[in-house]
Amino acid sequence: MKFYDCATAPSPRRVRVFLAEKGVSLPTVQVDLMSGEQLSESFREINPACTVPVLALDDGTVITEAIAICRYLEDVYPEPPLLGIDATGKALVAMWDHRAEVEGFLAVSEAFRNETKGLKERAVTGVENTAQIPELAARGRMRIARFFDVLNSRLGDSAFLAGPHFTMADITASITVAFASWVKMEIPAGHANLLRWYDAVKERPSFGA
Repeated sequence: MKFYDCATAPSPRRVRVFLAEKGVSLPTVQVDLMSGEQLSESFREINPACTVPVLALDDGTVITEAIAICRYLEDVYPEPPLLGIDATGKALVAMWDHRAEVEGFLAVSEAFRNETKGLKERAVTGVENTAQIPELAARGRMRIARFFDVLNSRLGDSAFLAGPHFTMADITASITVAFASWVKMEIPAGHANLLRWYDAVKERPSFGA
């Protein structure tokens, strides 16, 4: 296997933390997103969507998208389980991971990519250039604030997002919280449950991956 990464990007970091929790190390190729290496012809042959992360298997299969890669890795390296144990647990992890990605991660991306000067024509990842829309940056910030509220409420009832154990849902949500700092949005001081959880997650050795 070969893992195509970008050390500064939040999307592949979801896979890096997942691998760190598993205690697994893979041969890794760094893709320089800042210089536009993901748009090169050589990288397009690997992933025509021009995004990372990418996992290339020894048989030539190419898997893109963080959650798809992590699902594959969960089957290959089942311990510790990070996508749930029984039917209920797996469903809850999938639910909260999806909510963290859609309500949180994509909201931060919406704000970041629509207001960052260096991304003036790159408001959407992928092959085609897309112009920024300032109103979407404002909407992204509103969505981030709502996401913080959702997390704080949920974590008042549960030690981790999907239940008593750390899972992929916590990986996605914690990386989203860190990503939000890129647009200068931090956890509100009154969100005690979210602050408690985030402090605990940051203490995990995998958080620095």
